[in-house]
Amino acid sequence: MKNLLLFALLIGLTFSLNAQDTDAANDYNKWQARLRLISVIPSPGDDIDGADVDLSTAFVPELDFTYFFNKNWAAELILGTTKHDVDLDVDGVGALDLGHVWLLPPTLNLQYHFYASNFKPYVGAGVNYTIFYGVDEGDLDDIEYDNAFGFSLQAGLDYTLNDKWFLNLDIKQLFLKTDVTVNGDPDTSEVSIDPLIVGLGVGMKF
Repeated sequence: MKNLLLFALLIGLTFSLNAQDTDAANDYNKWQARLRLISVIPSPGDDIDGADVDLSTAFVPELDFTYFFNKNWAAELILGTTKHDVDLDVDGVGALDLGHVWLLPPTLNLQYHFYASNFKPYVGAGVNYTIFYGVDEGDLDDIEYDNAFGFSLQAGLDYTLNDKWFLNLDIKQLFLKTDVTVNGDPDTSEVSIDPLIVGLGVGMKF
């Protein structure tokens, strides 16, 4: 317990000194916004015997907003939606078309930013809540996806162009599972989506 309290005290002291130094420097903007083109690459898996789920890769625009608590610590809210074609590869039968589904996964990450001249790398972690909508059942009569919470890891790099604009490269890994119900069957199947998200875009400080 003493070691835990000492560790917490050291973290708090470090955070406090960093905040004071940062606020004194006053060289950061509290708000930033980025517009990225992202590639969403699912890594699907399932618990269905004799069958494998496949989800297509999607390319879409994405918008995010970042609020800086101080020079290093920030929170980022990521907004975007993607459409994925879904297939089920059944052993001995072949591919079954499961139509498509739209995903809306707002994600909130806590970030730590580093500074090296015009480069500002960062890492982050957080949570997302994915909403499944716009379902097309394909060859089935009915298919439902349960909305679900997931976790997020992130690494990225900002490159400063001037006092207002910067370029951005960002990589995220979402850990996401959903329960799928087919044709009203009371037994659900657990499907892992776990998308890798790679984005490139431009940002603005304000």
